[in-house]
Parts: sequence; C-alpha cells; structure tokens
Amino acid sequence: MGSANHITVFEHEVLRIDRGIKRVSAIQLKALQEFYGESGVPYYSLIHNGVKFCEYVGVLQVGDTLIEILPKIDKNLIDLESSWRKVLIDMLHAVGLFKLQAPSSGNLTLKPNSILDLYFELFVKEVKYLLRQGLVKKYRKTEGNSTSLKGSLKFGKHISQNLVHQERFYIQHTVYDTTHELHAILYKALKLLVRINTNQSIQGSLKSLELEFPEMPDLKITEATFNRLHLNRKTQGYQNAIEIARMLLLNYHPDVSNGSNHILALMFDMNLLWEQFVYVSLRKFKKGGTTITAQNTRNFWKPSKGSNSRMKPDIVINIDKLDCVIIDTKWKNIKNYNPSPEDLRQMFAYMKYYKAKKVALIYPGTDFSNSSGFYYDHDKNGAHEIGDEECSVISLPYNTDIRQWQKQIALDIYNWIKVNDESPVDC
Repeated sequence: MGSANHITVFEHEVLRIDRGIKRVSAIQLKALQEFYGESGVPYYSLIHNGVKFCEYVGVLQVGDTLIEILPKIDKNLIDLESSWRKVLIDMLHAVGLFKLQAPSSGNLTLKPNSILDLYFELFVKEVKYLLRQGLVKKYRKTEGNSTSLKGSLKFGKHISQNLVHQERFYIQHTVYDTTHELHAILYKALKLLVRINTNQSIQGSLKSLELEFPEMPDLKITEATFNRLHLNRKTQGYQNAIEIARMLLLNYHPDVSNGSNHILALMFDMNLLWEQFVYVSLRKFKKGGTTITAQNTRNFWKPSKGSNSRMKPDIVINIDKLDCVIIDTKWKNIKNYNPSPEDLRQMFAYMKYYKAKKVALIYPGTDFSNSSGFYYDHDKNGAHEIGDEECSVISLPYNTDIRQWQKQIALDIYNWIKVNDESPVDC
C-alpha cells in the first residue's frame, strides 16, 4: 500500500473511505469527485463512498497524496507491486514514452516509487543537459522606454509617457536572447514540479534548477501552445524536455476552490499500451519477408450524407507481399473467457475486407494458449459447414524481463502465422 501519502492499487480495484485495507480520506475523495465533475473522466467511476478504477493505469496526485494504479495479469508474483511497477515502466519505455536526449543520462539514479517520480527525474536530467549545452537564443521584438534611441520610435506612446522625461525614448526594437516560448514552457513546468513534488530525493535538484534557469514571463499553456511549436536543427535537443513538460502541464488540474487539492493525472490506457507494445515487439524482432503496419485505416462504408465509416485493425502483417494477417489486441485475462460475439464479427469483417489469410485476437496471460476456430462457410447453402477461414484466440504469457517478453511475443505470433524461414531479426 505504501506510505500514508502513497496509495497503490491495481486496475479495476476500488478505493473507499469507509472500509477496506486501501482507503482514501474524505478530503481526497471529494477532490476526486470534483475532478470527475458532471462530464466524467475515463480513469475511474464514482461509487458509493469511493471510486472504482478501470483499464487506465498510471498516477493521480491529489494534493500531496499519490494514488498509483498498476496493471495486473497475475496476482501470484512474490513482490506484486514492485514487479508490476517495473513491467509498466518497461512497457512505457519500450513504446518510446521514456526518452532521453542527454547522452550521459543513460542510467537513472532514482529507484522510482511510481512512474511520476521517473518522469520528474527525466525532466530534471533533460533540463540540466540543455543548460550545460547552453540555452538557444532567438530573435524577438520588444518595446518600452530606453535611454538610447534604437529600432523604431513609437511616437504616440513616446509622447504620452515621456512628456516630462525627455531623456527617455519609447521604442520598438529586436533583441537576441533566451526569452522565448520554449524556455517559458520549461520554466513553467519546472515551477510546477517544485510546487507539487513530494519526493525528497529530487527536491534539491529541482530547487537548484529553479535558481539556475533564467526567469521567464508567465505563459498561458494550452494544447494549441504545443501544436504551434516547430523545432528546427538548433532546437531539436529540446524535444524530450518539451514532451515531458507537455504531459505534465496539460494533465495538471488546479483546485480552484480552496487551492489545497490540485490533481495531476498521468494516466495511460492499457488497451492502447498493449496494442503498441505488441506492435513494437513484432517490429523489433521482425522476420524477413514481412511488413508490419499499425492502425491501417481504410474506408468501409459511405453514407449518402455525412462522413465515411472506416475500418481500423490494430496490426496488419503482410507476408511476402501476398498473404495478409490481421491482429487485434485486447488487454484482458482470457482465462475462462470466450471472446464476445462483437469481437468475432469484427474479426470476420476484417478477414473478408482485407482478404486476410488468418486473423487473431491477442490477449496477455500467464501461459501460452492458442484456441483456433474457423468461421462457417457462408458461400454454401445454409452455412452448416466449417470453412478454412481461421480466427485464433491467442494468450501470450507475460515476462517481467521485458526484452525476453518482446522476443517471445514475436516468436509466438510468427510461429502461429507459420513464418519460420529464419530467426527473428533484432532491429
């Protein structure tokens, strides 16, 4: 469960104020209820005197309390929390959500109590790296009073402000310095971390960075702020720091009522994470003669009015540019569970539309299993005979060694496809 200010739960678990080993205080529950609001959030649902989490994992920081939500397939690990925390961090790293620009930062010194600690340390290392390299300067226009005449004189403002100060000039001119939008974003993220961080092992580094980083004007941050950013050759090194700042600033929700229970929500949909993890595993250990694409979208149905309906399978594998295989990933424990009719119909539509050789639903599990089924042959009268169109339900065993897990995922799927002409290539 962690300390009084650190609560660890697993996906689909419940936190209440009135009973159970894992509880939230009435104040924390009120903050979560207010954050949920009338429109709701996807991370949890409200229940009587508590909240119930869903398939989202990550961290919710409520005031100075950290609620960590971890994935879980197997409850029989010796050290359940630390094992699944490591699995989550390694999965995020594998799909590219933990990146380091700083070449000397390959080994993180912090043993994270949550992924939030890890993101904070990554941000510290990235900003330190940028400061060592020297902050990039840009040209910007500024205006104001000056004792020297340079640039252009703003005559109207000069008359109104300097009628009795003839030694001054109100001018507009261009300066070349470090005061620009990139640094304003990093400075705002740094100030936020200093305010909300509860991990004493990095608080000193944050305070030191706050003093070392040049003070920037306060910038109102929205999604549009990041969408209009364009990094060039000089500023490419800022990418990872800006991505972390974006994640932190856009997911921070200040408590406007009493200012004591701000919420930072750093959450990940395990269905999307599992899909991306399987995809990068297949690419990392790719076999010759195969091409792999993710979210291959095609038009499916066109109404007389309105936009097209589209098909978008999770993963499409083409073998020697001839045979096509469709994979859909599902983050569920398939043990004692049959796929829903909706999932099977969807896979049937994929098979027909893409003219696929095979289709499969891919689940995580504790053991490997492959339950192959075949669709009825609908070309025959009555459709009473089984055809040769295969739809498999495959469970892939997890491994806390992430590289071995990725390798086994690729091996199991390629063996199912029967692509076995050569060993997987580590890309």
